[in-house]
Amino acid sequence: MSVVESVRQTLVPVHREGYPFIGGFALASLILFWLWSPLGWLGTVATVWCVYFFRDPPRVSPLAPTLVLSPADGRISLIANAVPPPELALGDRPLPRVSIFMSVFDCHVNRAPVTGRIERIVYRPGLFLNADLDKASEDNERNSLVIAGAAGRIGVVQIAGLIARRIVCFVRQGETIGAGERFGLIRFGSRLDVFMPEGSKLLVSEGQMSVAGETVLADLRANAPGRSFRVS
Repeated sequence: MSVVESVRQTLVPVHREGYPFIGGFALASLILFWLWSPLGWLGTVATVWCVYFFRDPPRVSPLAPTLVLSPADGRISLIANAVPPPELALGDRPLPRVSIFMSVFDCHVNRAPVTGRIERIVYRPGLFLNADLDKASEDNERNSLVIAGAAGRIGVVQIAGLIARRIVCFVRQGETIGAGERFGLIRFGSRLDVFMPEGSKLLVSEGQMSVAGETVLADLRANAPGRSFRVS
């Protein structure tokens, strides 16, 4: 293996959405060095963090029509039955919902939980409350998608957080997307809610850390075997 190939396999790719921010931080660091070197070093640390924030590592996604994958890296903050946002058009009955909180240290590239056709994409302006709060799903700025897969329709809601000021969506209504493929990004610190059909067998627990495109949140088969959990 050549040195170049070794470096490519070692370094984590950075998403293109991060380039303007990384460039801005780097330029600010040069100016700070010119003013006072300790400030320049602080700027350098901030630049390195910015590179880390916009990382976009490859993921290995399990593929099966009934599996629902995590759309985000982060901590599973809440599992409950909840009425979906009206813009999803998934009805007014409570559905199984898994909420994933992304801190500023998590990878913020979002991935599709299932393979299917994107039926709806609806953006809704709102507040910027702490994304870890339950009411953030109702009051905060959000972007909602409905993906119609072979085993059912899945709702995915990107929710802006306390310091998040930009929800980015890469896909369009009517497109077909594969499970684990990138569909969006939020900066900086945020949350994703996943709504699943009634009877879905949840396979994760609150407090568990999830990996976008890899962690299996649920099986849409009502008779699928469940899981038990232990904190150690």
